[in-house]
Amino acid sequence: MNASYKICKRCVMDTSAKEIIFYEDGRCSFCKNYDDNISQEIHTDLPKNFLEDFAKKIKKDGINKEYDCIIGISGGVDSSYVAYLTKKLGLRPLAIHLDNGWNSELAVSNIEKLCDQLDIDLDTKVLNWTEFKDIQKSFMFSSISNIEIPTDHAIWTAMVKTAAKFNIKYIISGSNASTESIMPESWLYTSKDSKIIRSIHKKFGTKPLKNYSYLSTFDYFDKLVLRGIKWVPILNYIDFNKAKAKQFLIDEYDWKDYGGKHFESIFTRFFHSYYLYDKFGYDLRRAYCSAEICSGQLSRQDAINELEAPPAPDSLIQDDIDYVKKKLGFTDEEFEKIIINKNLDHTSYPNNEWLWSRFSKLVAYFRKKITEIH
Repeated sequence: MNASYKICKRCVMDTSAKEIIFYEDGRCSFCKNYDDNISQEIHTDLPKNFLEDFAKKIKKDGINKEYDCIIGISGGVDSSYVAYLTKKLGLRPLAIHLDNGWNSELAVSNIEKLCDQLDIDLDTKVLNWTEFKDIQKSFMFSSISNIEIPTDHAIWTAMVKTAAKFNIKYIISGSNASTESIMPESWLYTSKDSKIIRSIHKKFGTKPLKNYSYLSTFDYFDKLVLRGIKWVPILNYIDFNKAKAKQFLIDEYDWKDYGGKHFESIFTRFFHSYYLYDKFGYDLRRAYCSAEICSGQLSRQDAINELEAPPAPDSLIQDDIDYVKKKLGFTDEEFEKIIINKNLDHTSYPNNEWLWSRFSKLVAYFRKKITEIH
């Protein structure tokens, strides 16, 4: 092992995150930030009937509208539990699912069963495959770590633009501080930045972007500020335990486990288990496990035990590599070159990082305002 290698004594973040800082009390900068800042986003001190009162406000704002909120649904645990929770609160959600061509059969089955049993309307946005394939290939040629930016941005765009279309004020999200609040910026650049999508595609793409929808700076200002569309991380307002939520979905809705974080997508499974892990040395399980350690949902020893095993079985990883190469049309030589090429980060391409670094303070302000019921 590298002599300079170091791992946090509280969580399992290590020097694979170049920005990590270690303190004398044994904590690293990630779990210290969780304790000092992120833990405050988990609102365990809210009034007893907060969610019911908040639901009343959403219903009031949705009077005479077909739907009163938007939810994104992927077939995973978090989004599936949000679907259940919104219906339990008596809301009328419209579920948005993005089909980017990589859904596993299990994910599709989970989505269909859940929406059917909960009586939720489902709007599946199907991306133009020829065009999106060109975007994904461009990102792999770029050699940056976050090749999921085009998918994540498309999901966010679909929800925001659909909310604007139906004049809906609330996007109910499955993002939560308990399990997703630790992630090195050096590992994954934000998916909210559409400029980097356009700049990378301009450099490596071969087809014009005629159908891919994105959010410009004006779109953000128009829809999130002028129209007042709010992003609501509802799982931060309940005692959310991922393991219990998973078992509940299995027992009540015949939900099927897909075996790993975001493994409902074949490309995402490839991205987590091979591309990031082998090419960059980033194991996203470290970040997810560290958040669960800090929130008290996982012991450090259990996290260490999990990290001793590869992210997925070797046979599954090889199947995914073969499938990705075939579906995206890479030759063996092209694919190998992508993996061995020098790793780059988002600063190698035109981007709007300066804007997002400033916008993050505004986002934090509006997150706090969400819990204020007027």
